This record gives sequence, structure tokens and C-alpha cells, in this order.
Amino acid sequence: MKASFGLTLLSVIIVCALFYSCTQKDDMESDSEALAEAENTWITLFNGEDLSGWYTWQKQPEPTSDVPGMARDGEGNYIDPIGKNIDPLNVFTVVEEEGEPAIRISGEVFGILVTENEYENFHLKLQFKWGDEKFPPRVDKKMDSGILYHSIGLEGAWGGVWMKSLECQVQESDCGDYISVDTVMVEIAAIKNEEDGRYYHKPGAEMLTFDPGRSYCNKEADFENPKGEWNTMEIYTVDGNSVHVVNGNVNNRVFNARYLENGQETPLLKGKIQLQSEGAEIFYRNIQLMPIDSLPEEVK
Repeated sequence: MKASFGLTLLSVIIVCALFYSCTQKDDMESDSEALAEAENTWITLFNGEDLSGWYTWQKQPEPTSDVPGMARDGEGNYIDPIGKNIDPLNVFTVVEEEGEPAIRISGEVFGILVTENEYENFHLKLQFKWGDEKFPPRVDKKMDSGILYHSIGLEGAWGGVWMKSLECQVQESDCGDYISVDTVMVEIAAIKNEEDGRYYHKPGAEMLTFDPGRSYCNKEADFENPKGEWNTMEIYTVDGNSVHVVNGNVNNRVFNARYLENGQETPLLKGKIQLQSEGAEIFYRNIQLMPIDSLPEEVK
């Protein structure tokens, strides 16, 4: 009786263990399938109704702007930055543009619209179109904005406005240019144009370091649509390597993103996304992000 009972109990234990093992395997396979599915799903970053999921930060307005209640010095310059989630001049608003919802950034005050969440290894895709208004100090300059990604640290850390980050330039005739913001460092295959002294991305060229001392690398070619038309900007980034794509055309490739922290180089692999307000009216729409685990062959 005892031996029979022991054998029966052992059989039950074995069956339970096998069942648990199979269940765990099924659960792991389900988790893997869910992850794979998530990596092929677009995440909407702009809901078309309001700025949920984003926050704003603005520096001091230009003296030409009238902001009641803000202190000025003896020369008429504003003393303090506007700061976080305060927008007295409605620099960042949701509007309808050509029958579709869009984020309007007036450009009147230098500032940023920043995602609440950080993102790593992704394909970012959005559309932009220039408006008509321009503001000091860029009234006589190109219309300017920018997409800053892997943004970390404090707002206002660089130029009194931007967070530490990598920038995919959004500027008239310069879309896709790269800028190292604050202490960020990267490598780009580039050549120096001796006529204008500027650096240009060129596949197959020597890999050069772009850092605070040499922060700007021009794109390989200009693919921006004429003013007044919508443009599609895309950024692919995986493990610190990024590709800038303008209207379906690759025009810059960035490698080995990192930054200086206490004198040490630290990989910069993830962070928030900033959209710049930089003296020009611009509209952004259809802002989406998809997690990826490798760069697609077509953009490498």
C-alpha cells in the first residue's frame, strides 16, 4: 500500500512538472510573439487633439515679445526663462492645417516640445511643413527647427534651450544635417569642403568625430520639398547608430553615439524626443514611432 501510494504520488508530481514546463514554454513563446508584434507596430506620439504625452520648455523671450508679468532688466531684456509647461504666447498649439490636425510651433520663443517618455531602438516618422511667420533673432535667416533625439539631462543645458542630444536638422535646404548638442560625440563618414570650410557626409569617406569642437555635419544631398509642401522626416536608430531620411532618401548616417560624463565617454542609446521652436513657424503632424531591433537593409 505504501509503495503503491508513493509511486502514484511520484507520477502526479512528474505530470504536474511536465504541465508546468509546457505552460511556461507557451507563456515564453507568447511573450516573444507579443514582443515581435510590438516591434512591427506604430506608436502614435501625437493624438491629434492635444499635447498629451509631451511637455514644453521655453527660454527667455526676445525683447520684442510682450509677456505681461515677466521681469526685464534695464535694457529691456527678459531676466528669467519662461520655463516648463508655461506658454503665455501660445508657441505650441494644436490646430487644423489643410483639414488635418497638426502641432503648430510659432517660433516666437526659443523652446522645445518634449516627449514625457524615453525611447530606444526605434524608427521615428513624421511630417512637417513651414508656415509663413518668422521672429527675432532669425527674421532674416533660414526658417529653422529640428528633431532632437536621445535627449537626456536638463532642459536649457545647451544654448540656454536644448537638452543634451543628437539633432536631425530641420532647416530650409538643410534637412537631415547632423548636430552634436552639448557634450555628445559621434562618428560620421565625411569630407571637408575647402571652399566653405564645412563638413559633408560622404559614404566611404574617412570616419570623423563630431563633438562640441566640431559639432555640425551637413547631409549628403538636399531632398526637401518646395516651401509650402509637406515633407516626411524619418530617423532610424539602433544601438547608438542612426540614419536620417528625408522624403524617402537617406542623406546622413551617424555612428557610435556617446557623451562625456565626468570626463568619461558614456554610450547614448536612448532618451526623449524634442521638437524645436527656433524663430520660425512650422507645423508637425503624423508623428509615429516603431520599436526596431536592427537597421533595415534599405537604409544601411
